[in-house]
Amino acid sequence: MQSINDRTSTRLAWTRASLRNSSLTLEPASSDASFRSYWRTHHDGRSWIVMDSPPAQEDPRPWLSIGEQLAAAGLHVPAVYDKDLQQGFLLIEDLGSRLYLPALNDATADALYGDAMSALLRMQSRMDHHGLPPFDRDLMIRGLELMPEWFLDRHLGHKPDGGERKVLEAAFDVIIRNAQEQPRCFVHRDYHSRNLLIVDHHSPGIIDFQGALAGPITYDLASLLRDGYIAWPRERVETWVDGYRHTLIDTRLIGAEIDQKQFLRWFDLTGLHRHVRVLGQFYRLWYRDGKRGYLADVPRVYHYVVSVARSYPELADFVALIERHATGRDLAKVSNA
Repeated sequence: MQSINDRTSTRLAWTRASLRNSSLTLEPASSDASFRSYWRTHHDGRSWIVMDSPPAQEDPRPWLSIGEQLAAAGLHVPAVYDKDLQQGFLLIEDLGSRLYLPALNDATADALYGDAMSALLRMQSRMDHHGLPPFDRDLMIRGLELMPEWFLDRHLGHKPDGGERKVLEAAFDVIIRNAQEQPRCFVHRDYHSRNLLIVDHHSPGIIDFQGALAGPITYDLASLLRDGYIAWPRERVETWVDGYRHTLIDTRLIGAEIDQKQFLRWFDLTGLHRHVRVLGQFYRLWYRDGKRGYLADVPRVYHYVVSVARSYPELADFVALIERHATGRDLAKVSNA
């Protein structure tokens, strides 16, 4: 494995060779929760992005393959100008730095989410999901188990006993059965305000799609509207959700018999799966990987988990278990041990 300094030198040399400019420099373009990194350079009057995706940790081929399919379906993803798959370097279009997150406010949300939901509909209606890995029970269980391992045990210092394990398993079964009863479609898997960009033409720009799966139809909608990085009043979210339900009915992606209550349950519990997983994942990023930046968002994710779970009687024991151990604790304060 290359050292960090060797990787830095190799990345810069590759960029200079690709653009035929020996004086180029690279600056960080964005951070990532994985081993992948993004770097910006300037050449010939424009900016470019170098994606560094070390093949041993982050094979760039799924990103390339899915990106080509998304572009063919009419979505705005970064164009690829050069690539070296053996080393894991790609020279790609710079979509800019105008992320959705800082641009979202009460005045802009309807328009920005409207664009994002239009793009989502295009993904769900035009992307063939049959060749993608399935978002199956085993994968869902592995995601859910991050919460007791890294939140309850590692962070709060509580290892669930036999009775609590049964409560967790019963709740996880409710969440998984909800996902399994939904129509399957292309799932971006991280369709939220840090992976959507405002661009001058054909917004939104879409990034970080390499983990796409064939999964439940409300997953990306929940990622978007129950975003771990920004929260909206429940009434406003439910208005957006029901509007999208009507769109799915109109385009025959779901049947007309799926009423508001049923679709909201799909949305709520699918979002709950995501947030239970993220609650564990954010702590894993700190305790295992030393990445502290996500801790500030933990209280919002925790609020999603408990507020949604409280809305469903079959999850009462689950939310009581979590609150019993988390109430009164500073969830954003962690040990350096």
